[in-house]
Amino acid sequence: MKAEKQSGWVERSLRSVWHPCTQMQHHASGNNSVPLIPVSHGRGAWLYDHEGRRYLDAISSWWVNLFGHANPRINAELKDQLDRLEHAMLAGFTHAPVVELSEKLSALTGGVLGHSFYASDGASAVEIALKMSFHAWRNSGKSEKQEFVCLKGSYHGETIGALAVTDVALFKDAYGPLLRATQTVMSPDFRQAAENETAQDVARRAAFEVEQLFQKKADKIAAIIIEPLVQCATGMAMHDPLYLSLVRALCDRYQVHLILDEIAVGCGRTGTFFACEQAGIWPDFVCLSKGISGGYLPLSLVMTREDIYQAFYSTDVRRGFLHSHSYTGNPLACRAALATLSIFEEDDVLVANQVRAAKITRALAPLAQHERVKHFRQQGMIWAFDAVDAAPDFSRRFFSTALEHELLMRPIGSTVYLMPPYILDDEEIAGLGQQTLAVFNKVIGA
Repeated sequence: MKAEKQSGWVERSLRSVWHPCTQMQHHASGNNSVPLIPVSHGRGAWLYDHEGRRYLDAISSWWVNLFGHANPRINAELKDQLDRLEHAMLAGFTHAPVVELSEKLSALTGGVLGHSFYASDGASAVEIALKMSFHAWRNSGKSEKQEFVCLKGSYHGETIGALAVTDVALFKDAYGPLLRATQTVMSPDFRQAAENETAQDVARRAAFEVEQLFQKKADKIAAIIIEPLVQCATGMAMHDPLYLSLVRALCDRYQVHLILDEIAVGCGRTGTFFACEQAGIWPDFVCLSKGISGGYLPLSLVMTREDIYQAFYSTDVRRGFLHSHSYTGNPLACRAALATLSIFEEDDVLVANQVRAAKITRALAPLAQHERVKHFRQQGMIWAFDAVDAAPDFSRRFFSTALEHELLMRPIGSTVYLMPPYILDDEEIAGLGQQTLAVFNKVIGA
C-alpha cells in the first residue's frame, strides 16, 4: 500500500507540477532517470517519504532550513500567530510582527541599516535593491547613474532585473534579449590564485579591476552587487573578507552604492549573522531571504540606510518608491522570522555552530584528502569541494546515488557542497561524513 501511495504521488506530480530549474524529461522513467521523491513529512534534519525511507537534508532544502523541519518552537509561534492575524495589507496598516522584526534586524546592524522593505523571495529582494538604487540616484539629481556591476559567475535570481546581474551562460543564452546590459568584473574566488598568491592577493587583484571600472564609468554606475564571502550558485566560490572592505572604500570614493546579496549567506551561514560583519563594513543595501524565516514561509527584505530612505521622503508621489506585492510583510512569515531570531539568541547559535562546524570538518577530512578532490573549502556552515575529472553527468548521478545513502545532496556541476541545518548531533555528523565519502567514491569511480 505504501509503495502504491508513493508511486501515485510521483505520477500525479509528473502530470501536473512543473519543477524549478529542472529539465522534467530527466524524471521520466528509464535507466538514467533522476528519482522524484514525494515527501511525507519532516522531523529535525530528516525528510521522510511515503515508504518510510529517510533522507538527511544536507542542503537545508535549498539553503532555507536552519533549525530542522517541524521545529517545535517555530511551530508554536506560528500556531499562536495563526489565531491572531494571518494577513493584512502593509499600506496604511501595520502589525506587531513586521515592526518587531524590522527593529530586531536593524539592531543587529547597530542601527546602520534602519529601514526594511519587504517582499516574498530572494530574486524580488534583488530587484527591489536595484530599483531602489537607481531611483535614489534619480531623486538625488543623478539620473545618469543607471548601470550596475556584478561579479563574473554571479547569480542573484531569475526575475528579469536579477538576471541582468547574473553572469551564468545558461540564463544569458536563454533570456539575453530581455536583459539590461551590465558591467562584469573579476570574481575574487580564491581558487584563481596563482603560484605563491594568497586569497588576499586575489582579493586585491579583483578590487583593482573594480577601481579601474569606477575610474572610467562611476558617473554612470548606480551600484555594484556582491554575494559576500561565498558566491553560492557559482559553485561555492569563496573569497577573503578583504575584498569587501576594499570595495566598500571604492564605493565611498566614487559614489557608487554597494548592494550585498546575503540571501544565501546571511543568517549565520558564514559564521556571523551577516557575512559582511567579517569585513567590518556595512553596505548601502542588504538583501535577506531563505534562512530568515527558518525555512518556513516565503519572506525577503531589503535593509537600507537613512540617507537612501530620505531620498524618497517627499510629498511628491513620483519620488516614492514603487514596488509592492499583496503579501508584503506577511504576519505569519514575520512571526516565523522572529521565532528564528529568538532561537539564535536563546541558544547562542553562532557560538554553538563554531563547535559543530569543527566536528563536521573533521568528519569530512577523508574527502579533503581524497586524490580526486581539489579545493576543499569551508566558510562557517558551508563546505564545498571540486571533483577532479568528473563526468558531464556527475551532478545528476551524485544526487541519485546520495538518495540511496539517505542523503539529500545536489552538486553544482562538479562542485559538491554541504549546507546542513544548524542542529546536527554527533551521530548525524559522523554519518554525514561517512555517507558523503561513500557516495563520492561510488560516483567518481563509475
